[in-house]
Amino acid sequence: MNRRFFLKSGSVALASVGLSLSAPGFLQRAVMGAERNAITGGKRKTLIAIFQRGAVDGLNMIVPFGESEYYSLRPSIAIPKPQAGNQEAVISLDGFFGLHPAMAPLKPLWDSKRLAIVHAAGSPDNTRSHFDAQDYMESGTPGVKSTSDGWLNRYLQSKKDDQNSPFRAVSFTQQMPRVLQGRAEALAMSNLSNFAIRAGKSSASVQGGFEAIYSGMKNESLATTGRETFEAVNYLKQVNPAQYKPENGAEYPRGPFGQSLLQIAQLIKAGVGLEIAFTDVGGWDTHVNQGNARGQLANRLQEFSSGLAALYQDLGQRMDDVVVLTMSEFGRTARENGNRGTDHGHANAMLVMGNGVRGGQVYGKWPGLKSDQLNEGRDLALTTDFRDVFGEIAARHLGTSDLKSLFPGYTISGSRFKGFCQNG
Repeated sequence: MNRRFFLKSGSVALASVGLSLSAPGFLQRAVMGAERNAITGGKRKTLIAIFQRGAVDGLNMIVPFGESEYYSLRPSIAIPKPQAGNQEAVISLDGFFGLHPAMAPLKPLWDSKRLAIVHAAGSPDNTRSHFDAQDYMESGTPGVKSTSDGWLNRYLQSKKDDQNSPFRAVSFTQQMPRVLQGRAEALAMSNLSNFAIRAGKSSASVQGGFEAIYSGMKNESLATTGRETFEAVNYLKQVNPAQYKPENGAEYPRGPFGQSLLQIAQLIKAGVGLEIAFTDVGGWDTHVNQGNARGQLANRLQEFSSGLAALYQDLGQRMDDVVVLTMSEFGRTARENGNRGTDHGHANAMLVMGNGVRGGQVYGKWPGLKSDQLNEGRDLALTTDFRDVFGEIAARHLGTSDLKSLFPGYTISGSRFKGFCQNG
């Protein structure tokens, strides 16, 4: 099966799953878009959004070791100041901020100015509910629970897809995430190897049911489309992650997170028109025995950073057209609790990675950790609204000009952009 046939029938396959079984016009447009994609080589700007669910401790992820209050607030869980030869010390970035030692795989990206950090960022809403905070961040409307769609779906709605690719937005999650729910087509799949796909409200597995429906159709045209569809599905099964060989010596961590990143790289390399990729990783709710340079948080950060580094290494020069953005619903308390952990907080740190990123800098105004500088006397205060971070990527990387529809009720202004993202 050659590349052109795969692109053509692959597009038919996913366009017909859970979207429109009786819309040959849509299928034809998908085929035409795939053919254009084959001609252009599939090059397009891509955003990979990664949600750290559970509220990662941003103060131990991107450590403000230059502020003495950090150490007084965290006598048990603080990360030691940078010290030559000490593998458990903070990895200095700029003399004030540093990486948790478990995040050493990301230091080369910082040094090459391919990694930027936005600190003290997040939602202006003060909720400490995981569910509400995640909902607000994914809907892009903090404090408003009635928003029907996610901000990334609104982006898809606002900007025409010249390639008409059914692979335009893919989430490697069990269910469609809130951020991609809405009128625009998006796909959620747990794994390319079993190709279990869900598509919004029309959720259904492609295996079994749809294949039987297609094969039993009296309409020969649709029956032929069905055969091509499942030939493409079978092709995607054949190029499963177990057979995929990452490039440039990249080694993804074992587990669901590493597998998701590997498969995102796989789709980018396939040239099928991927524009928005999403995945998430949990385990950040560290109320008890969080640890410092070692322990619960360190283990999660090791997996997280090694996965990001592997993705970057695997994609190589393709990172010219890719931006990776990480986020978490809120941060954690500045002061450690009685169980040597941290509780639900407020502002946090976001990572931005790519060859088009102005890296090697920590962006955003640092609010400080003194008692009178903390939010509600307990949390890192917010100085950057997450919508300004999202908006900068949407405008300068993805190229949309319709930011108003992405974030209703909030005025996005280029004057509030941090400058970490170069114009595409």
